[in-house]
Amino acid sequence: MSEHSFFQNFSKYLSFDAFLKASDLHKRIFFTLWIFVIYRLGTYIPLPGIDPVSMRVLAGDYASQGILKMFNIVSGGALERMSIFALNLGPYISSSIIVQLMTAIFPNFIMLKKEGESGRRKLSQYTRYGTIALATVQAAGLASLLSSIPGLVLDPGLFFHFSTITTIIGATLFLMWLGERITAKGIGNGSSMLIYAGIIASLPQGLFQFLELGRTGGINFFEIFFWVGGISAFVCFITFMEKAYYKVGVQYSRRPEIGTRNSTERPYIPLKLNPTGVLPPIFSMALLGFFYSLSNLKIMDHLWIVGPLLKLLFVHPVVSIFVRIGLIIFFAFFYTSIVFNPEEKAKELMSSHISVHPLRPGVMTANYFTYLLNRLTVVGSIYIASVVVLPDVLSKIFYVSFPISGTSVLIAVSVTLETTSQFFSHIVSHQYSNLFKKQKRKIL
Repeated sequence: MSEHSFFQNFSKYLSFDAFLKASDLHKRIFFTLWIFVIYRLGTYIPLPGIDPVSMRVLAGDYASQGILKMFNIVSGGALERMSIFALNLGPYISSSIIVQLMTAIFPNFIMLKKEGESGRRKLSQYTRYGTIALATVQAAGLASLLSSIPGLVLDPGLFFHFSTITTIIGATLFLMWLGERITAKGIGNGSSMLIYAGIIASLPQGLFQFLELGRTGGINFFEIFFWVGGISAFVCFITFMEKAYYKVGVQYSRRPEIGTRNSTERPYIPLKLNPTGVLPPIFSMALLGFFYSLSNLKIMDHLWIVGPLLKLLFVHPVVSIFVRIGLIIFFAFFYTSIVFNPEEKAKELMSSHISVHPLRPGVMTANYFTYLLNRLTVVGSIYIASVVVLPDVLSKIFYVSFPISGTSVLIAVSVTLETTSQFFSHIVSHQYSNLFKKQKRKIL
């Protein structure tokens, strides 16, 4: 664990005075908050042609149960209000998954991945094209679902389908652009930060509804105390797992000359216990949303095998939980294989005259990293899957609606930790920059 050193360094460098002097950080924070405001305003703009009174009546039945509850929380309530941001970043994330899969399978895409900046720009362009295609399919499914509900759509005709599809495609591309702006000029990963903003906005309402059950007698005081304590322990457990790492001891064949280094400190390479972070649940959520929308297309009613199979796998409240677990485990292993190449890591260590004790550099080191990563990914994927489905399972066992979903808690805690680290890095970078400027003035 790195808790002690992390918070020690954090308290050492993060002072109010240092924060006031970090002008670039101020700009990034205000820019990110401004994007959040735009995003939140968009979640209150309804789709054209929806009867708002009927939507409020149906919201409790459709956006507060099963898998739709998770989508609604992550979108910041945009789904239950049926706003233009109802799909959130789902099509963009699904398109990113498909492009990443292709870079691991098809030779042309593998070559693009190795071309550097120009290759990344082409892959980003393909991702945008895929986003438009997937948003079209999901928007068509959503339009079919809405028009099938009596009294919800004022004029459920061809124009409603056309306006819904074009509006949602435009809104999804706008969200994608907002995420890219946050990544470039704000703090954190843009897509994760927008999802994070939706979750944080949904938490007060969920907690208020839960406490309201206690006031009206729906649950007693001891049950409230149990749930609050359970959620607190849940958050602490996620924090522990996200900060935990495994130390891989290394030794230098050419000892670096560092005068301030403690001779008793043994060097090591930290490997996170959960190397994939929150990407597996985000990826699985995006695919679940895509197939859920696909199952609502009217053409699926005429496909006697595909249609019922999609509804069973991605709509059924119990079966969809097991599908979600399978997708999380798959994406955990898939993403680990993309971001960490044992052979390249072994070559990098060998070129730096570093070896993993007591193994020989090269093939043995690469095999050891493969062995280690497989086991860490197993632990990480089981941990993520457990966190994601635990609230749903407890809700079904105790017949109590859990105020928040496991996915939302995991994303909220992980993004908070990541953003805090970036916040800390910006302040340290600013302090070093000022130090170099002072040294340069002294020399001049």
